[in-house]
Amino acid sequence: MRLDKFIVAVGAGSRSQAKAMVKAKRLTVNGQIAKKADMKIDEETAVICLDGQVLDYSEFDYIMLNKPAGVISATEDAKDRTVLDLLPKRYHRVAPVGRLDKDTVGLLLLTNDGQLSHNLLSPKKHVDKCYQVTLEKNCSTEAVAQMAEGIELDDGYVCLPAKLEISEKNAHLVYLTIQEGKFHQVKRMFAALGNRVTHLKRLRMGSLILDEDLSEGDFRLLTASELATLKEHS
Repeated sequence: MRLDKFIVAVGAGSRSQAKAMVKAKRLTVNGQIAKKADMKIDEETAVICLDGQVLDYSEFDYIMLNKPAGVISATEDAKDRTVLDLLPKRYHRVAPVGRLDKDTVGLLLLTNDGQLSHNLLSPKKHVDKCYQVTLEKNCSTEAVAQMAEGIELDDGYVCLPAKLEISEKNAHLVYLTIQEGKFHQVKRMFAALGNRVTHLKRLRMGSLILDEDLSEGDFRLLTASELATLKEHS
């Protein structure tokens, strides 16, 4: 791989910026100052440093984001902030796996691993997605049975059976696990039962659980264990 393409691949800059880095003697390859931006390197073994900091190369990035409200699940938008605006530029090659509504918070996985993204979103895979839902009115035990049977939405679509659990301390607070991702699905499911969602937070997608230490708007890379388990069950 060429050095300037490596710089682009790790999100450290553009090819023209890589040339400027070389000119300014900011880049080293295996401890030696880089002399040409188009020099050939072995991206798997070479130690590339920018201003003394090692640039790690990996083909794919896997990011867990605790999405805040008011940010859209897209890579670019003319009006609103996107989830990529919450990440350093070096990670701007990723895309969200599925979408959370603008006012929905919680777990969002971002990656440039197209195969994993496809597996997690494929209807054939039936990947669980668990949400913490705050409702306008108390949730009844009848709703648990109705969700298990499959709720019919306003457009006539009948959802797959879903698991609904009501908090013992607060009947306004429930936990819903679904295997689909229709437009505004959770809100529409409760609307079909005569209730309204006032707050929605995703806690889990497949085996991946939202890190409780992540504040809204914060992110971290997936651990090797999280990634292996996610791939194994997707």
